[in-house]
Amino acid sequence: MKLDFIPLDRLAVSPLNMRHGKKPPDISDILPTVLKRGIIQPMIVRPEGGEGRFGVVAGARRLHAAQLAAQQTGHTDPLPCAILDEGDDADAIEASLIENVARRDPDEVTQWESFVKLVKQGRDPEAIGVTFGIPEAGVRRILALGNLLPRIRNLYRAEEIDRATIRHLTMASKKQQSAWLALLDDPHAYAPTGHQLKSWLLGGQSIRTGHALFALDDYKGPIIADLFGEDSYFGDSAAFWTLQNAAIERVRESALDDGWHEVVVMPRDTSFYSWEHEKTPKAKGGRVYVEVRESGEVAIHIGYLTRKEARARERGEPAMTAAKPARPEVTSTLNDYVDLHRHAAVRAALTAHPGVALRLLVAHAIIGSPLWRVRPEPQASANEAVCASVAAARGEAVFGEQRSAVLALLDLDPERATLTDGNGDDAALAALFARLLDLPDPALLDVAAVVMGESLHAGSAAVEAAGARIGVTMADWWQADDTLFELIRDKEVLQGIVGEIAGPVTASANMGEKLKTLKRIARDQLDGTGSRKRYEGWVPRWMAFPPATYTARGGVRAVTAHATLAGACAPEAGPALAIAA
Repeated sequence: MKLDFIPLDRLAVSPLNMRHGKKPPDISDILPTVLKRGIIQPMIVRPEGGEGRFGVVAGARRLHAAQLAAQQTGHTDPLPCAILDEGDDADAIEASLIENVARRDPDEVTQWESFVKLVKQGRDPEAIGVTFGIPEAGVRRILALGNLLPRIRNLYRAEEIDRATIRHLTMASKKQQSAWLALLDDPHAYAPTGHQLKSWLLGGQSIRTGHALFALDDYKGPIIADLFGEDSYFGDSAAFWTLQNAAIERVRESALDDGWHEVVVMPRDTSFYSWEHEKTPKAKGGRVYVEVRESGEVAIHIGYLTRKEARARERGEPAMTAAKPARPEVTSTLNDYVDLHRHAAVRAALTAHPGVALRLLVAHAIIGSPLWRVRPEPQASANEAVCASVAAARGEAVFGEQRSAVLALLDLDPERATLTDGNGDDAALAALFARLLDLPDPALLDVAAVVMGESLHAGSAAVEAAGARIGVTMADWWQADDTLFELIRDKEVLQGIVGEIAGPVTASANMGEKLKTLKRIARDQLDGTGSRKRYEGWVPRWMAFPPATYTARGGVRAVTAHATLAGACAPEAGPALAIAA
């Protein structure tokens, strides 16, 4: 780095400066000094643009002040500058960020933009943290903003979203983020924020991993973490409670082994109130109370009696025995005997009552159990435009309306993001089963259709089988959009598409054209632009039922899935499936 004086007309804000591309900064606090004394502190610049020109990577406010002063006075002196070596982008970004952090705290989105540039230049989060005096976890928290849709980042930059909400949104898929933005834009809807947003994203109950009394390695289900690294939650609450209850039982047995004559495990719907109890040592009959909260947290209160019991002991009255658990009527092994024989009888009887069995099956699919877990298709893509295109599809709107109708039919929370993916709650399962028993068969089938639709795996042979059997015509559900054409980058494929839409003569005449031209021809034909006749009902071969290809190169998942279906069902499939060849 060297110092020099550079004429004002050879300076401009560098693209690497944090303030590049933004509205002119407020310079009212420094302009009087610049008018009186000029620029005193050197700006940090680097060669940019050739012909002796330089980009200001730190000092944009001083540059704007000098330019305004020159306009007002008609005179300017060369400005003091510290010149970085040409091409050292990482140093330039660091210089800009360090100066702006020191002078005025930038918003986290602006920091994210600069940190991402540094990462692309080879800096790791630890090195960035050392440079700016920020803990590595803080750097990773800022980098996590990259998981958000650009519009959400801009809302956060404009302080229209608070930090708690943005932290929870980093847990969301792109589809969930798009759905949340749709709620935000709808004047008649409510977009959840803060803690309510977390519940909305997790589908109800959210249990922190920090509440577990067991080793997390014992839990085999999904763990959902916000990308800020501050919170993580169990994705399968039923699996959590199975392990947590076993750990609570170990706590109870350990306390009994330690000499406590009684350990009370409180039901989840009750709380331990200290004002109703009094500290009592083990020698005087104190108990251990294990308070289990719906949040998954367990609090252990050691050495207590109820105040009523404590007063009775002080008066020399015999100890109350009402609170002492009675000896179980049957042993654990006898319980196994009873449960297994009753289970064998019920499942055998169910085979003679298929209507009841079907309703019980649907209840299990919705609520879940220790033996059942039905997960909804995430409809995820790393490409934001794909997610937005699917979210806007007619099929999504129609299915969403049907799901809302089913939620209302079952008296379930209308704000539930999905019908399936329940937490396996036994009481909720029994309650829903009772509700389904009252439904006529047509209504039950409506429920089953939504359950199946939610859990139908995208890209699978099951999609091919259902689409073929129903006779799905994609032109009824889909129209070509800009996203499709942006994703097509193969000229041979695009020539085939032009031939389908505009005809083989047009395709042959434009065989040597660039992709951009071919795409415009296809779009103009589909839209009826200019003198072209509008083409109605076009669907690319990959999306039809059955799907096909434009080349012999393969790589189309839908075609592979259809081949799997055809191979599995032929020749014994018969007319029932009606698979197209």
